Amino acid sequence: MAVYKENATGTWRVLYRFTDWRGERKQTQKRGFATKREAIAWERESMMKQETKLDMTFASFFEIYETDKKRRVKENTWESKSHVIRSKILPFFGWRKMNEIEPKDIIAWQNQLLEYRDEKGGAFAPTYLKTIHSQLSAIFNHAVRFYNLTSNPAQRAGTMGSEDHKEMLFWTKEEYLKFADVMMDKPLSYYAFEMLYWCGLRVGELLALTSNDFDFERFTVTVNKSYQRLKGRDVITSPKTPKSNRVIKMPKFLCEEIKEYISMLYEIKADERLFRVTKHYLHHEMDRGANEAGVKRIRIHDLRHSHISLLIEMGFTALAIAERVGHESIKITYRYAHLFPTKQTEMADKLDIERMEEK
Repeated sequence: MAVYKENATGTWRVLYRFTDWRGERKQTQKRGFATKREAIAWERESMMKQETKLDMTFASFFEIYETDKKRRVKENTWESKSHVIRSKILPFFGWRKMNEIEPKDIIAWQNQLLEYRDEKGGAFAPTYLKTIHSQLSAIFNHAVRFYNLTSNPAQRAGTMGSEDHKEMLFWTKEEYLKFADVMMDKPLSYYAFEMLYWCGLRVGELLALTSNDFDFERFTVTVNKSYQRLKGRDVITSPKTPKSNRVIKMPKFLCEEIKEYISMLYEIKADERLFRVTKHYLHHEMDRGANEAGVKRIRIHDLRHSHISLLIEMGFTALAIAERVGHESIKITYRYAHLFPTKQTEMADKLDIERMEEK
């Protein structure tokens, strides 16, 4: 490395030569430093990053972490992780050296977040606090696994927050039909909500659907992608989990409705999105429809819960429901156990019979 002062601008420049992971010699530079001290500091950080010495700052190691991880996760997943790290973690730890951060420093950071209140006096939600801590711990775990950090101080300090789930709400079939009736004045909204309720789709799965995904002869819809709006761009990704790739059998009435809807769309191509709206639009329509129908307001994702609860009421097994909605059956059993009371009674009655037959 070399540090030079550029006479034309009066600023300092760093010229940096290094050997990359292929063993090839490379050269890079950075200009515009106001002082020689700043240029030398950047030079030192760059050398430590290249040699992955954990005497570097947390902010420098985050750049390594970003390079290692960014292309291994979905774009929307990385955007969420990055936002949390840049807004809640880097301001506190960015200037600290990786190998000098101790559990007591993590606890001090946790306390600061636990004490935070916004202008209305609101604190961070327990689930959000746990998410923030998980992102910090993931960075230190990466340093432990691949860059020889001796231990994870975030893990030793212990987590904060909790994994309490939001209350699971759902509509009965009667409530949904009231809602659907007032939605019929806007075909796009009506058919979108029909797919959500009768197929149990996630919103991103719905918004990614094209004509190609429907087989009206077999009465099926194929779910193999998801839609996201990121930084003003339409982004199509793979579904949430591998299990989410599935083919759903549709009721015949719904097939007829979707065929009717597609016929309304002027010269739409087979690979174009059928529902060219955003989640925000659907949220607004949920507000309008629930108000006009006089039913309780639920979240859009709760339509998926409503579909699952309807299938449980109809007597389908957790395994069959899981295959339809792209879940693991154990998650259906765990999350919706309170909706299986009749099944529990049926089990107990059959166990009684078994016992009586032994006698």
